[in-house]
Amino acid sequence: MRTIAVIALKGGSGKTTVAMQLALSAHWRGHDALVVDIDPQHSAHDILSAREEPGPGCVVSTGPKLLSAKFAALGLGKDLLFIDTPAGAVEEVTEAVVLADYVILVVRPTLLDIAGLVRSYKLVKRLGRPCSVVINQAPPAREDVEAPLVRRALRALEYMAAPLAPVILRSRAVYQTGLERGRSAEEMLDKAAAREVAALWAYLAGQIAATPEPARASEALPLP
Repeated sequence: MRTIAVIALKGGSGKTTVAMQLALSAHWRGHDALVVDIDPQHSAHDILSAREEPGPGCVVSTGPKLLSAKFAALGLGKDLLFIDTPAGAVEEVTEAVVLADYVILVVRPTLLDIAGLVRSYKLVKRLGRPCSVVINQAPPAREDVEAPLVRRALRALEYMAAPLAPVILRSRAVYQTGLERGRSAEEMLDKAAAREVAALWAYLAGQIAATPEPARASEALPLP
């Protein structure tokens, strides 16, 4: 089992939206995924509870109880464990990162968000966890030219030497309207959003699969 923590110490990044899109993408591809929601708002739990079709399981927990949740997921034979973390709660986020095999840092392409990312990235680096930064809620590129806001964010991330995912999630209403029904962008009619999420999952799945699992490194998880 691989454990993926989705984090953003600054609020408003769309962290839960990204976590849900990825968990649903994994489920859609046949993985037995479990989401542990340690955000006091319990948005991930609410989203998956609204889903009419079968989907990833979801449990509400807290940082101190994450280890027990991980052991429970192992006992259930889960393939993937996604941890949706709270914004601003350094101790809770640290608990998630410590238990994670891979960390996804979510950031909007604004200078304030990039500044907030610095703390998250330093934490992940200090704990020695492999990670990717996902840019979320970016304005669409026009004729393959990124908006100045996005270009500045990309330069800042390059300066930080942050490992950036090559797929940017754009600001699209479908990400929210789909999750209101517990559905991912891939299950909706917006083909552009579906392509984004599929491409992001394909990239991250490859990164996660290439990361040795500390507890049972001999058992490689085949991720598409």
